[in-house]
Amino acid sequence: MNTQNLNKLIEKAANVVGKTFPLYAFVTSNPLSGYENESFLNATQSATKYFGGSLFPEASAYQQAWDTGEIDEAVLTEILMTYGFMESPAFYLKELETYKPSAEENPNHHLDAMMVKWLTAFLDEGTTEWEMPNRTEGFYQAWRKLAKYDKQIHIKSIDEIPASASEALTKAISGFATEDYLQIFEYHIAALAGWTGYIKYRVDNQTEWQQKYPISLLEYLAVRLWIAQQTNAQIIAPVKNNQELLETIKLQYVWLKAWEKSLQDKLVLKLDKKQITVEEVIQADGVPDAQLVFCIDTRSELIRRHIEAQGNYETFGFAGFFGIAADYKDLSTGMLRKSCPPIVPSSYIISEDCDEGKAAEISSFKKIVADQKFKDYFFRRLKNMLPSAFGYVEGAGLIYGASLVARSLFPGKLYKSEQKNTPNHESFCHTKIAHAHHEPSSIAGIPLAEKVTIVKSAFAVMGWQKFAPLVVFAGHGSHSKNNPFGSSLDCGACAASPGRNNARMLASLANLPEVREVLAKDFDLVIPENTVFIGAEHNTTTEDIVLFDSHVPTSHHKLLKNLKADLAKVQSNTIKERRGLTKQEIDFVHKKANNWAETRPEWGLAKNAGFIIGPRSLSKNVDLESRCFLQSYDWKTDDSGNLLEAIMQGPMTVTQWINNHYYFSTVDTDRFGGGSKTTHNVTGHFGVVQGNGGDLKIGIPLQSVKAADNKMHHQPLRLSVIIEAPLERISAILDKNPKLQSLIANEWIYLMVIDPLKDAKPKMYVSAKDSCSATANTDNLVQEKVK
Repeated sequence: MNTQNLNKLIEKAANVVGKTFPLYAFVTSNPLSGYENESFLNATQSATKYFGGSLFPEASAYQQAWDTGEIDEAVLTEILMTYGFMESPAFYLKELETYKPSAEENPNHHLDAMMVKWLTAFLDEGTTEWEMPNRTEGFYQAWRKLAKYDKQIHIKSIDEIPASASEALTKAISGFATEDYLQIFEYHIAALAGWTGYIKYRVDNQTEWQQKYPISLLEYLAVRLWIAQQTNAQIIAPVKNNQELLETIKLQYVWLKAWEKSLQDKLVLKLDKKQITVEEVIQADGVPDAQLVFCIDTRSELIRRHIEAQGNYETFGFAGFFGIAADYKDLSTGMLRKSCPPIVPSSYIISEDCDEGKAAEISSFKKIVADQKFKDYFFRRLKNMLPSAFGYVEGAGLIYGASLVARSLFPGKLYKSEQKNTPNHESFCHTKIAHAHHEPSSIAGIPLAEKVTIVKSAFAVMGWQKFAPLVVFAGHGSHSKNNPFGSSLDCGACAASPGRNNARMLASLANLPEVREVLAKDFDLVIPENTVFIGAEHNTTTEDIVLFDSHVPTSHHKLLKNLKADLAKVQSNTIKERRGLTKQEIDFVHKKANNWAETRPEWGLAKNAGFIIGPRSLSKNVDLESRCFLQSYDWKTDDSGNLLEAIMQGPMTVTQWINNHYYFSTVDTDRFGGGSKTTHNVTGHFGVVQGNGGDLKIGIPLQSVKAADNKMHHQPLRLSVIIEAPLERISAILDKNPKLQSLIANEWIYLMVIDPLKDAKPKMYVSAKDSCSATANTDNLVQEKVK
């Protein structure tokens, strides 16, 4: 088989694993994304073939939901009967409790361990002092030149190994039937899903490390299968036919659907109790004192509700990259980092430019950064070099001991001190934008038409009607110490980076007089002269909202002062509700943020279960328990449906990734989650292994989804999407997008529609029978209101 055909087969086989994102950009994604063209039930059965276990919640999770009333008995009974289960819910719960999946020994444990050894050495991104030689030649050639020194392989000469990866792979599978090749590749790719997922990430993203030290799944399989032959490891997957497991999966699936339907019913009742309009809460002049735009992130829901309750404020939800497909050039490191969704190519580069008259400030900032870089480099060298390592540990032990005690006993005070003394470049810099692959020069670096498009698109998607004197674009980020998965708590829409830079960039563009002039002249979008846009960051650990207000004119200082005072109250109230506290709430979250031993600095997007696409009137003043993503959208300002299509293709798809990442991390923390933080070891700067080796962890750690080892916090439920828009418009969009049709028809997400042209009641959207397509026929919509 030639290399081209091998690559095609391997590409197909690679669908058994998702991408493993690196720790510094740990984007949540569906680990079973390759199965999305199958129904959710069939996909879990297919995945079980290679991953083992069950991909549904355990009986204890259903028991917990049953005991707390989260599963409605009438709903469960009805769905059980629909699927042919005629006994009582208690009977079937007992059956689930008695089922214990058999623990199967991994026949290729030694093969996996050997591959991890080679992958760790080759993929290292700067942690080792002595690098694996010949890495620039690629994984296969680098391994081939060193293989004879591996005592586990038992060869004497490099000549015993085929000269190319394709030759080695072809030789390794030559004794098997052609129809078995795909299964062989799937089996061995799935065996180390974390490592192979990271290879997929490197290849697809062509990272700096990949360009310097290339690796491919063909090379991985060539090495693995050649070693497998030499060591008599198992080449082809064992045949499994566990009928008991299939019946259990079916029963688990029914309980899951009942749990999800119960949640949907409660959500609809909440939204249906009181439908209010934004105009009802805005003061008589019709203009709020300030408008704040937050990411659609579930953690924004609570703080938005408290802001609206605090004063004459209006809030919106918009994907946290604020519509700017860009990379951000860090002023401290000079490194480019993606700051838009991973599925979106970066068109721009956002960077920093010194404000006029602030040369001294930026010079001081750069000196502090340079000094810290040298200290980090110097101490790292002392720790890692053989001549100095032991002496360094002995000599520095007292200093590190004192630091450890301080961080253990006074983390909150250290946090406040560090925040106060950390240079804030936003106070003397402004953002600038340029096309990708071009050096940014100034904010004039892209054509006026493109600036106008960025600003216009943002307001159009949100259905913006009026402008307050202050408009705040608030990106979000997180703060935690000693947390390898810390980037997963930042903004997923910014590829696990904080959203502050995109927020500041959009504010800068919207403040430009020439942009406003074109918006008014060509698009009838009039921004008042007294409207000022500012960027901000919502710290989701401490609930603090930092306003980057150094460029706000004196005419708005009073408004700004009032807003800051209200946001301080909002921070306190939000913490109290989210954390269940009654006093000293600020000190509490500061300690959580800065405690090196804290395993749960915040819960992230745990408990996410819903996505509401529509005007704020749908959910205003409704306590959604931080379980819903909130995307602002007004169907009346979107005659073509293009804006809704973009939301469904982008944010709706991404939130499905997030939801499924949390789902699978919860139902199987070892295989699809991050394992326990207590035994994490960072490897190569990019990943985490449990203990001293094994597969890379691909998901959310146990402490981020469970309150205890045997008590869930996140409820593993599939995403329920509610859209307010005419049914015909939604059906037309689905007709054009087979991928979106598939997600709904195959039950990776649920879709409920509120048709404002009919009775404006949420109803479940159902695809046409025997087809993934959806039509405008109202027969496709369940006519009974979701109760």
